[in-house]
Amino acid sequence: MAGHFRSYVWDPTLIMLQIITVQSVFYGGLGLWIFVIDFFADESRSLDQIFSYELLDFRSSRGRLMMAAYVLNALTGALGLLFIVGRAKQCVDFTTTAHLFNFIGCWIYNQHFPTSLVWWLLNIVCIALMAVIGEFLCMRKEMQAIPVSIGQKVDL
Repeated sequence: MAGHFRSYVWDPTLIMLQIITVQSVFYGGLGLWIFVIDFFADESRSLDQIFSYELLDFRSSRGRLMMAAYVLNALTGALGLLFIVGRAKQCVDFTTTAHLFNFIGCWIYNQHFPTSLVWWLLNIVCIALMAVIGEFLCMRKEMQAIPVSIGQKVDL
């Protein structure tokens, strides 16, 4: 691959580890945001808050707080993409993979296909936020100047 700035090597172990790490950041961040919101709202904590899409609605304050936790988690996930993936090109791939695994987890946990329109819209918004902000952060990192140190001058 001479003449290219970066070498692209197929490394399935690295990709799998990145997927697992992004997924861990996704659920760790969501759990953290739900914990903080529950602490201030004096709500009880349960696994339903992560996987049950029936809690997400605009009518109740608890539903709106859960949606806020998902949106804040998209920001946390974008930071995770910056530090774990580090490539703007791959942010959409890792974002959709994390949300796909969340979709499968919700489907298994609830034992039926998610039918809530609010859940679908929230996840679409969170995918867009996490991917776009992650790409923005990664592009800023990629566009930083590369420091070049010049040693002693040699007179040829």
